[in-house]
Amino acid sequence: MKRFWLVVGCVGTFMAITILTALAAPREIGLAIDKVVQLVFAVAALVVYARQRNGWMTAAMTSLTVALSAWIWGQQILGVQLPTTTIAPLGFTLVPVLCLAAVVVKAQQRRADDLLPNYRSRTVVVLDGLIVIGSLFVLTWVSALESLTRAWATEGPGFATVVAHPAAYLVLLVAIVVMSWTHQSVRQWPMVFIALAGVAQSSSGWVFAFYISKGITAIPATADVGFMLCPAFFFLSALAPARNLQPSSGRMRMADLLHLFVPYLPLAITGLFVGWNTATGGRLNPVEIYVGLSVVCLVIVRQLRTMVDNVRLMDQLRVSREQLRHEATHDPLTGVANRSLFRERLERALAVRDRSRPLILLFIDVDGFKAVNDNYGHAEGDVLLRNVAARLENSVRPEDTVARLGGDEFGVLVDGGDADDIGARLLDALAHPHEVHGRVHHVHASIGVAQRFSYDPTVTADEVLGAADAAMYTAKRLGKGMVVVHGSPLPEMT
Repeated sequence: MKRFWLVVGCVGTFMAITILTALAAPREIGLAIDKVVQLVFAVAALVVYARQRNGWMTAAMTSLTVALSAWIWGQQILGVQLPTTTIAPLGFTLVPVLCLAAVVVKAQQRRADDLLPNYRSRTVVVLDGLIVIGSLFVLTWVSALESLTRAWATEGPGFATVVAHPAAYLVLLVAIVVMSWTHQSVRQWPMVFIALAGVAQSSSGWVFAFYISKGITAIPATADVGFMLCPAFFFLSALAPARNLQPSSGRMRMADLLHLFVPYLPLAITGLFVGWNTATGGRLNPVEIYVGLSVVCLVIVRQLRTMVDNVRLMDQLRVSREQLRHEATHDPLTGVANRSLFRERLERALAVRDRSRPLILLFIDVDGFKAVNDNYGHAEGDVLLRNVAARLENSVRPEDTVARLGGDEFGVLVDGGDADDIGARLLDALAHPHEVHGRVHHVHASIGVAQRFSYDPTVTADEVLGAADAAMYTAKRLGKGMVVVHGSPLPEMT
């Protein structure tokens, strides 16, 4: 990178000396220096891009080289002040078109951190570019372009040189700016220097057009400064390291703001300019009216598209939040509630003051699961646990809570009912054979039950869980495959 900036310094120094020499020398010598330097840098950029196998930029530099050669032949060899052959104007006009193709191809190299990666957002980027281009067209048409086209309407090569050529560079600049908001691949140093080349060439192009519209054919040397700088910038763009610029978070937020507001800035300026022009007695012709209405329609379409994107993003955000909430409160293997959600619902149930039905907590340990897990592998054991969870959910009401508390332990929270009946129903559901991967497994369950019949602020969720857990261990000691109901959560069963 340091070597590149050293080259930039050398090129900048050389160009400063060349421009000063061309301005100070007699007109013929100054023009010769001007065109020769342009051609040298165009050929150098062509060679570098060709070595990089950058097809579009190689074609652009070839077009620039051919156009400059034709212009030099007509001006320096044939002595024509403004060559009117189609080769030079067409070549100059093709350069920004081919550069635009190179920028679009570069933008296709998407990165994961690019903004707005979906097709709708790419549509918004295109609309932004059309809004800016349309606004600039109306602004330049009202201010100067109409008179230029009238003066050169009968000459195709002249029109291409004076109007289409600098206008095409404006389109290139708009495309680079708009795509840089959303594509990291465009926010690179080569694109910066291509944009600078566009600024230089377009600026001199409009100055050139102004002189032509006034009937001046002997263009001052100062009008060629931008033309001189353009090939040098293209040469530096070929040498610039293609490393992604990594802006700070603040710069990224600024890019987001530009993406939202910048398309409307040229539209607002154009509106003010047109308003002032009409207020001072000017009249709008059909071109200005129809193009202006088209730009307004593009703004409306852009807003509608943005609103659709916002609705879609909000829906995605809602779904993502619900998914995250579900993942945080449910067991990833079985899909039932996890221990955290089970405890939360138990605390909420214990906090009910006017309880009229018993609160029943069943602590379930799957007997025989360890043998399946050890003998047939964890995958088969996982399927068995999913079967157990599904049977527990099918054996209680939808408003009751089934949770996996850890390993092969499950909890069921039921508001109302008979503890013995519920426990017997769960035992019967789990006792049926489980077929997994073509094998049949017989497992049972030991169930401990803790009940609360009234509100008691001194009783905690841990105490109720502890009582049910103790009752479950009592069921295991008594022979497994049975239900033990603990009447109080306070004393530990022994």
